[in-house]
Amino acid sequence: MPAGRALRAEWTKLRTVPSTGWTLVAIVLATTAIGALVTWDLTPPDCERSDPSCDFDLTKLSLSGVYLGQAAVIVVATLAVTAEYETAMIRTTLAACPRRLVVLAAKAVVITTAVIGAATLSMLASLLAGREFLASNGFTAVAGYRALSLGDGPTLRAYGGTVLYFGLIALLSLGVAFVVRHTGGTVTILLVLLYVAPIVSIAVSDPRRKEWIEKVSPMTAGLSIQATLRLDTLPIAPWPGLGILALYAATALAAGLVLFRIRDA
Repeated sequence: MPAGRALRAEWTKLRTVPSTGWTLVAIVLATTAIGALVTWDLTPPDCERSDPSCDFDLTKLSLSGVYLGQAAVIVVATLAVTAEYETAMIRTTLAACPRRLVVLAAKAVVITTAVIGAATLSMLASLLAGREFLASNGFTAVAGYRALSLGDGPTLRAYGGTVLYFGLIALLSLGVAFVVRHTGGTVTILLVLLYVAPIVSIAVSDPRRKEWIEKVSPMTAGLSIQATLRLDTLPIAPWPGLGILALYAATALAAGLVLFRIRDA
């Protein structure tokens, strides 16, 4: 089967499963709602603006919904693979397209495109909600705060980088799903990988060990792309941090491809 037909087949499978649409909607709603709630409840601190501790990273706070939205990304990417194994549909897929690299690549392109589309909508909605709520709460130019705007370089990097973050989470999930081939197992592994390391870093008292954990944790490192203030205090710079997540995703996809090629369907 040519690559173009494989892409169309994967797109047909994705859009004809009812849960896909609902999960993509969940990405948008969860990401936007949590970010909006955080900015709606935020008020300027009662201290001097010259004090660095009083300068909130408003851009990062407006993107707080990513912590929940990524869970929906994990689900939609995982089901794109594991649902076929659990229903034995993968045998039909491989009968139509025996080239397993093409199958994996087609799934990766289709899933990542769908997730990036949902993530883009989430970012635009979060930006609009954040601008409105922050301004109404007193975070105005008169008070010395920058309005959220994609015309601002760090803000554009934070929002655009978060879209890429969602895409990389989808690829990471896809790779792990090809390795595990079971929905519950895959989701559990991914949730542990993303959420446990930040919790462990909080409990670690040694500053060097804490910094190391934050540098190698896929979520903590990847979400450094959202920071727009005090970049020198981050355990890892924004783009290198996103690169750490990309390395996790590439490793998972490579492992998934190797096992996909050598194991029976």
